[in-house]
Amino acid sequence: MQIAIIGLPYSGKTTIFNSATRGTAAVGGYSSASGANIGVAKVPDRRLAPLTDIYRPDRTTQAEITYVDIPATPDGLGRAGGISGEYMNQLQSTDAFAIVARAFENPSVPDVGGVDALRDLDTMLYELVFADLEILERRLERIRQDGKGARSGDRDAVRWEERLVSKLRDGLESGVAIRDQRLRREEAMRVSEFQFLTAKPVIAVVNAGEDQIGKTQDIEARLDSEYAHSGIRSAVLFGSLEMELARMSTEDEAEFRESLGAGESGLDQMVRASYEVLDQITFFTGGPKDVRAWTIGRGDSAQRAAGKIHSDMERGFIRAEVVAYEDLVRCGSESEARKQGVMRQEGKAYPVADGDVLHILFNV
Repeated sequence: MQIAIIGLPYSGKTTIFNSATRGTAAVGGYSSASGANIGVAKVPDRRLAPLTDIYRPDRTTQAEITYVDIPATPDGLGRAGGISGEYMNQLQSTDAFAIVARAFENPSVPDVGGVDALRDLDTMLYELVFADLEILERRLERIRQDGKGARSGDRDAVRWEERLVSKLRDGLESGVAIRDQRLRREEAMRVSEFQFLTAKPVIAVVNAGEDQIGKTQDIEARLDSEYAHSGIRSAVLFGSLEMELARMSTEDEAEFRESLGAGESGLDQMVRASYEVLDQITFFTGGPKDVRAWTIGRGDSAQRAAGKIHSDMERGFIRAEVVAYEDLVRCGSESEARKQGVMRQEGKAYPVADGDVLHILFNV
């Protein structure tokens, strides 16, 4: 999964990027840079250690999330001037957005118009709306042009798409993002081809200062009150502090975090929000060479999971041997899991559950 981190200038989004990826990207002057920072976060999962003890593999591989820190000042951003070109392509290619809004006070960092996280979040959300409206208006114009010369057999399809595009536009103008509009299955399939920005899930990330640690619950309550109805997940991170903690050893970080009452790490919060907003789960594979965590959509089939491992496995899928993580750890081995009847055979349509350990049998 790939998450784009976006925000207005001076929001501290590169600091959030560093805390989520344990990266060292330059902060401060980066807000005027032209290229994106790309980092990979290794997903912490306590279930990997017991599985490693069972299989004794050569290596253990965590699941990964790619975060893309996109420059904050493309032409028009934050001024309803539209989004286009390379910036639009970068946004369209990601799975979700983490919108960073500033809540910290720092006299050395400019605060154009004052510090107001909710205002800045709304500004960014509106910018995504304006970008989609521009696409829809262009599409409507083309549909109407094509409709003039359409053959009688094609006119129904042209009219259907015109109604759909008009419906999406009307919804956006009424303040309803495309992800929140009620679409029939065939409409949703057509919409997915356009990579609309407001169709993508959103994480609202408030970048707070260390002096606001005791106010976390109040900030979260305001975020939930404002955005939970639209399915937007939220997180409060102390970006500057998290970036410093991420550079410590694991032991020192845990001790310092406890002394500050800083709660779970920025990485853990971003990972949890990313999984939730995209409705992802984790399954595992295990053997003498490798124990590995994989990410898949909730409800996806065993055959789809096989494709995550290798396309040949999906194409030649025969069946999957499945055991729940808890059952495998309780039994202590696959052989014991088979004896106790908790390792079972499943077909291609089986909906993989979080924590399933899979062996894929295939033939190509």
